[in-house]
Amino acid sequence: MIQLRDIMTTEVLTTSAERAVAEVTSMMVKARVGSAVVMQGSWLAGILTERDVLRAAASGSDLTKSPVSEWMTRDPTTATPDTTIGEAADVMITSGFRHLPVVEGRELKGVVSIRDVLASGIRRRSKPR
Repeated sequence: MIQLRDIMTTEVLTTSAERAVAEVTSMMVKARVGSAVVMQGSWLAGILTERDVLRAAASGSDLTKSPVSEWMTRDPTTATPDTTIGEAADVMITSGFRHLPVVEGRELKGVVSIRDVLASGIRRRSKPR
């Protein structure tokens, strides 16, 4: 059974809640990722995703001044490195989100996207037996 530790992205884009949405969005584009994990010291405070950015943009707010804290998803659902890809897929599909922070204890270990989960399932099925 494949676990998240086998497929998660360990180089996670992190930010503080005080940064401007526009700045973090630019960082996301540069890093070619769909989310930024919001940290308060070593504590996971939230996650800013593409969907959150769209909501912020649609609000008409000045995103060069609007802080991430106004738009992020607070206290996001998390998984552990031992979570299986099936369990992660169930959580993500049931809850309707595409990015899942991976933590061990209180330490951020990585992020897994629905694309990572789907790709690992496709690779597993396409391997000759």
